[in-house]
Amino acid sequence: MIDITLPDGSVRQYEAGVTSLDIAQSISAGLARNVLSARVNGIIIDANRPIEEDASVELLTWNDQGGKETFWHSTAHLMAEALEELYPGVKLGIGPAVENGFYYDVDTGDDRTISSEDLPRIEEKMLELARRKVEYIRRPVSKSEAVTYFTEKEDPYKLELLDRLEDGSITFYTQGNFTDLCRGPHIGNSGAIKAVKLMKVAGAYWLGDEKRKQLTRIYGISFPKAKELKEYLDLLEEAKKRDHRKLGQELELFMFSEKVGAGLPMWLPKGTQLRERLINYLKDRQENAGYQQVTTPHIGKKDLYVTSGHWEKYGADSFQPIKTPREGEEFMLKPMNCPHHCEMYKFRPRSYRELPLRLAEFGTVYRYEQTGELHGLSRVRGFTQDDAHIFCMPDQVKGEFLAVVDIVKEVLGMIGFDDVTAQISLRDPATPEKYIGSEKNWASAEQAIIDACAEIDMKTVTAYGEAAFYGPKLDFMVRDALGRQWQLGTVQVDYNLPDRFELEYIGADNQPHRPVMIHRAPFGSLERFTSILIEHTGGKFPLWLTPEQLTILPISEKFNDYSREVLAELARHDIRGSVDDRNETIGRKIRDTELKRIPFMLIVGEKEVENGQVAVRVQGEGDRGAMTVEEFVEFFRTQL
Repeated sequence: MIDITLPDGSVRQYEAGVTSLDIAQSISAGLARNVLSARVNGIIIDANRPIEEDASVELLTWNDQGGKETFWHSTAHLMAEALEELYPGVKLGIGPAVENGFYYDVDTGDDRTISSEDLPRIEEKMLELARRKVEYIRRPVSKSEAVTYFTEKEDPYKLELLDRLEDGSITFYTQGNFTDLCRGPHIGNSGAIKAVKLMKVAGAYWLGDEKRKQLTRIYGISFPKAKELKEYLDLLEEAKKRDHRKLGQELELFMFSEKVGAGLPMWLPKGTQLRERLINYLKDRQENAGYQQVTTPHIGKKDLYVTSGHWEKYGADSFQPIKTPREGEEFMLKPMNCPHHCEMYKFRPRSYRELPLRLAEFGTVYRYEQTGELHGLSRVRGFTQDDAHIFCMPDQVKGEFLAVVDIVKEVLGMIGFDDVTAQISLRDPATPEKYIGSEKNWASAEQAIIDACAEIDMKTVTAYGEAAFYGPKLDFMVRDALGRQWQLGTVQVDYNLPDRFELEYIGADNQPHRPVMIHRAPFGSLERFTSILIEHTGGKFPLWLTPEQLTILPISEKFNDYSREVLAELARHDIRGSVDDRNETIGRKIRDTELKRIPFMLIVGEKEVENGQVAVRVQGEGDRGAMTVEEFVEFFRTQL
């Protein structure tokens, strides 16, 4: 018998060889019908794979992201099978699940193409295959057998992937007439896939290498119920209306220029006002919490990032080093602020009496993203992090961590995000090579986060494989007005960088000790945060953040001077706005102001001038009647 520990902490005994599906069946038949895969000791596996020893088991359904990813990965295999039937001789690359759906990279050959017009035909074939309700069958194979199979199939991309795999770690998955090189997991059978929509066709370089052949990437999404697909497509239509790239241009918040460079945003005056208000709000909050503001350069010597480990992990895919006239001297555009802050800590000897030391910086960093991955403000090559690094003693970690969580919760609440989940992001046990540092340091850091999270008043989930390369973290996942989930703020516990930079403090025992480093960024990056904020609000920002809070609309030019006097008086009350003195009808001015999502319109005509008033209209609500300037100021304050 083996012990199976469930997420609620309960322990059940089963015979060795029990499957997650068996466990689900022992709980309820309904649960068993809905299980798609299972997380066993932190690793997601097929629900029908035997469990031979004591394990922690989490049963994954469509309501879990891990369950969705299993479902979507299985649909990617279904699409590959359909493509092989429709396009004989097609060569397959990779086909993973992504955040919303899946894709498969394929090589159709030099004489064939797949366009968006072909997608309905592929969808129809996929659903035909799904209705056969064939099982997804896992089979371990030797490397030589796998090489023989894909050699005979003339599939060069799979053979290249096999070169990187060790014998004894290779598995095939087969459904129907299709077999793929895959480590899984997959759903039980294709009959669960009831609705499919292929979204778009794009180009993608093989393995993301711009020097390799460009393949055809087909994106899609699938659902266990047809009505869920319809709801998703309706959501996409609403999302198009809220697209931050579209609204950012309409509201004159930011722009891009090909001459400046792709992925390098430029903030226009109104966008800069919004950005500065976000910065100033957090600066005030940080100052009250004992943070000290610092400034570091936009570049650093390559050796700095070799020491930190960033060069080893990301150097090949980052902006390449900048050479100086001096032989052998190389600098890099700053990809991270933390190495600079480590050097600041080393500026002079530190005593335990100085700790915790909290250094904060709105620091702009630069990372090279593939052109095809760039997306408005949400995926850029230059962005500003609301970064801070706390250097503290081990017994201070928990208190500092919880204080950071309080700041993040306050910031997200103030902005209007009230559905927040804290994701405990830990190592992937199956890929230890992705991380730097000792097992001891990792164990200490992960336990520190787990212990602290036991005391926070938030929903929490655990995600394996989502840790940073140098330490585990707590990511704050917010759900926007359309129900989409985004990762925003983060707090990370790091025992590794203090080791790599040989940071020390003199303890009460007069001996040197290693500090612990906490990384935190409530917004994450100002660019990505703003993109999510625009789409969450549809461009109707909280009043305190809105760049232009009102527009004064004179009915004719003879009321322009009075309008400017009103604007000047409102400015003395810290109310921001402008006068629309265009030679247009008042109806046109009102329509244009509504489209700009400006919260208040103050209309000025002869009657208003005579009575020292303004006629007030509220965005989306209509007339509120005439008010004096003083009355409007009081009304405005009630809306903050």
